[in-house]
Amino acid sequence: MQRTYITMLTLLCMVFSLPLWADETRLLRQPDISETHVAFVYGNDIWVTDHDGQNAKRLTSFPGTEAHPHFSPDGQHIAFTAEYDGNTDVYLVPVQGGEPQRRTWHPAVDRVRGWTPDGQRIVFASVRHNAPVGGLFKFWTIALDEKMPQPLPIPRIAEGQYAPDGRHMVYQKIFPWESEWRNYRGGQTDPIRIIDLQTLDVQKLPWDGSNDKNPVWIGDMVYFLSDRDYAMNVWSYHTPSQELTQVTFFETFDCKHLEAGGGQLIFENGGYLYTLQPPSGEPQKLSITVRGDFPWARTHWEKVASSINTFALSPSGKRAVFEARGDIFTVPAEKGDVRNLTASSAVADRNAVWSPDGKHISWFSDASGEYQLIIADQFGQNQRTIELPDPTFYYTPQWSPDSKYISYTDADRNLWVVDVQGGPPTLIDNSGFAHPQRTIYPEWSPDSKWIAYTKRLTNQYNAVFVYSLEKNRSYRLTDGLSNCTSPAWDAGGKYLYFLASTNYGLNVGWLDLSSLERPIRRAIYMAVLPSDEPSPLLPESDDEAVKEADEEEKANDKEDKDTQPVTIDLDGIDQRILALDLEPRDYRDLQAGKEGTLFYLESVPHEKGLKLHRYSLKDRETKEVISGIRSYM
Repeated sequence: MQRTYITMLTLLCMVFSLPLWADETRLLRQPDISETHVAFVYGNDIWVTDHDGQNAKRLTSFPGTEAHPHFSPDGQHIAFTAEYDGNTDVYLVPVQGGEPQRRTWHPAVDRVRGWTPDGQRIVFASVRHNAPVGGLFKFWTIALDEKMPQPLPIPRIAEGQYAPDGRHMVYQKIFPWESEWRNYRGGQTDPIRIIDLQTLDVQKLPWDGSNDKNPVWIGDMVYFLSDRDYAMNVWSYHTPSQELTQVTFFETFDCKHLEAGGGQLIFENGGYLYTLQPPSGEPQKLSITVRGDFPWARTHWEKVASSINTFALSPSGKRAVFEARGDIFTVPAEKGDVRNLTASSAVADRNAVWSPDGKHISWFSDASGEYQLIIADQFGQNQRTIELPDPTFYYTPQWSPDSKYISYTDADRNLWVVDVQGGPPTLIDNSGFAHPQRTIYPEWSPDSKWIAYTKRLTNQYNAVFVYSLEKNRSYRLTDGLSNCTSPAWDAGGKYLYFLASTNYGLNVGWLDLSSLERPIRRAIYMAVLPSDEPSPLLPESDDEAVKEADEEEKANDKEDKDTQPVTIDLDGIDQRILALDLEPRDYRDLQAGKEGTLFYLESVPHEKGLKLHRYSLKDRETKEVISGIRSYM
């Protein structure tokens, strides 16, 4: 295929932020609040507004990242983290603007965490004390006229804030490295603690294994974020009575970046900023509009060859269809131009596939605000939309060979099929477990009447299933004693190939590190679907074959016959599952070619990329096609 697509361009508009004409700006992050101002991060710059969110002004404009703004107790200065001089350090700027002053000079990362209550020292987190290992943060403070910072007597602390008395500090010992894992319950979670900085006595707040973070202190109340109600909300802890209370009750989006100042709380939810006046106030959303020169938000041209996510071939191979940076392109193998079928800068178009009859291309589009299925001709014209129930993200679309159906999966690991001529989608099955490895996807039989897929069982092994469109029912083919994946139909419709591993056992606990270095071997198997079909792997004998006249005529007409119906005799099928004569290795991604031909990938230890092999059932031998690849079609 000619490499025309390398220079494909698409006109993009970064619609997640239109500050020049939008009424309200979103994606405001890491806020802080004083008695008179609000500070936040937008576009990796520090901004300030009035207390009500009006009159937004940009304080910093360096091309690098500026983050973690914190007002001094008198509200006159902002300490923040920045990369001005090629390193991540602590900087100070007046709230009215001016030249930032660098306050730390160590090559390790320094992240601003606040101020001492008297406003004389900036508090920051750093790993400078355990270089070169890093990773274990500790709090340090530095005065405005000092050159060398002083450590606090807490061995490990990621974030926290002084109590008003200056003697106590509420803190989080470990900051999770996967902070966006909603409802995570595991080793990254950690209780919030209160420490007496004179006696070093430590008290843990009530904790049930939830994600608790961003502790702040107002009066005798500690406020923090917690997902103990399975959405990240603001909670309070009354230090004298040790009473724990939920303060906010957001459900759709998690609260983030809780801070306190001027007797108020401020936090982010859904990209907007909210303030809250304790002890009984309700969250108030600030309406903030930022205006400025944002080169990254301007409409511009972008090369997208390095942003290709999915691809598919046309039936004849004359063109290929690509999804790149939210648009759908077709690219010729030899003659013609690259076509942008969607040219939709404000829309995410994904997962394009070509129908086997060559007449249509389908993809998922969120043009309506939620993802729906789009079907168009090969030029992107004559589009029609199929609405999908309970919109979410969708994956692995596959046309049936007769081009009458499309099967696909969704983010909830459901497997669906829909008639492209109309009617609601039909739910086939669900994977059953929220496993990080997605193994449920559709594989159509040659006659378009069956869909093969794999589903995780209660023992965490995958089994092969087939779904009958005529009977609207699924049937299990494998016994669940091995981990079966990657089903592929032989073009003749008599066999179903799949991978199976009998040493997968330790890997069912994917969070258990004891299985991290256990190699998985898979063998290639085939199920003989009709009960009257002889095994293709019977011992061979060289004998003279005598053809009758009518048999010769049938053989000559074979290519002209329509696709034969697939027959699956379920009784005794477990006795008709055969292992191909290939040594078990780390095989992946089976795909059937013409009748009696199978392709598969192999991962070889200490070799870059994967090897593609071609197996001939007639010759009972495999040949290497190419090595060093990532995927194929």
